[in-house]
Amino acid sequence: MWLPIRIDEQRPEPLYYQIEVQLRGLILGGQLQEGTALPSIRELAVSLKCSAITIRRVYQDLEHEGLIRTRQGAGTFVARVESPDLDRHRLSRTAEELERAVEAGLALHCSIEEIEALFRDIVRTKSTERRGESHDD
Repeated sequence: MWLPIRIDEQRPEPLYYQIEVQLRGLILGGQLQEGTALPSIRELAVSLKCSAITIRRVYQDLEHEGLIRTRQGAGTFVARVESPDLDRHRLSRTAEELERAVEAGLALHCSIEEIEALFRDIVRTKSTERRGESHDD
């Protein structure tokens, strides 16, 4: 199975983190439904040109979160995620990413007002982009 995951070795985030965030997004966003078989650790590592250890960590983290499950001899599958859990995961991950962005801005000596203005601008831009994408379908 092919997964639309892209890794960028130029980004400061570790590869496992980039893969984990994207795979979590595919699950929580509904692109990967309950019961969907995921590639084996080795298959995904080969397709993404990274270490099997990296993929093992991603799968372990997502299994710990209850988003995937591994059945001995059968493979790894997307787990059932109830609606309240889905909302909790979605909001929790969003908050984590926002915290990282705010920390980066503060480390660069941006004011709270500058960060808030940037946030509003980015939300408007992304919202406009998404509306444009939905009309293209």
